[in-house]
Amino acid sequence: MTKLEQAIQKIDALNAQDPNLEKDGEQEVPKELLYSQRMTQHLFAFEPDASEPLQVAARAQHICRWKSPREDYPMTRVGYLKWREELKKMHAQVTGDLLESLGFEKEFIDRVQFLIKKKRIKKDQESQTLEDVICLVFLSYYFEDFAAKHETDKVIDIVQKTWAKMSEKGQEAALKLPLSATTLDLVGKALA
Repeated sequence: MTKLEQAIQKIDALNAQDPNLEKDGEQEVPKELLYSQRMTQHLFAFEPDASEPLQVAARAQHICRWKSPREDYPMTRVGYLKWREELKKMHAQVTGDLLESLGFEKEFIDRVQFLIKKKRIKKDQESQTLEDVICLVFLSYYFEDFAAKHETDKVIDIVQKTWAKMSEKGQEAALKLPLSATTLDLVGKALA
């Protein structure tokens, strides 16, 4: 087994501990394990030649996320942003420790952590690719449930913000996703 395969296996083992379950077809799967598998699937569809650090960053994007619930922060925009920022640091730290335990070089670990922290999205090609994949996974699997819980204006605003974060290649890929009529309608309104 390669070190990369060992890293993916360890990330999956941690994410398999998520007590929150989500339906995947007929079976219930730990939520963050399913999310990480979806990230890898979309990464290879979007960027078949993804580097090893990018593969690890995509798989570890939400590593152990359930350990820092949104409810632990104020239910305000500032609280949300603080939660997101601290999550990135936590994901980067957990992944860095895991990679270090497997004997990865500091340069590799630093690169993975840089990507997980989503640094320089519009300026770093791999950071942008990771952001595109995050947006594609959100639109493919999580958008409709999210939209059902929020006012249409808020949803349209979020689609516009999501769209602005994506590259042109990411936007083109998003428009080719097999989205539901509801999602397509909301995306259409957001982009009008």
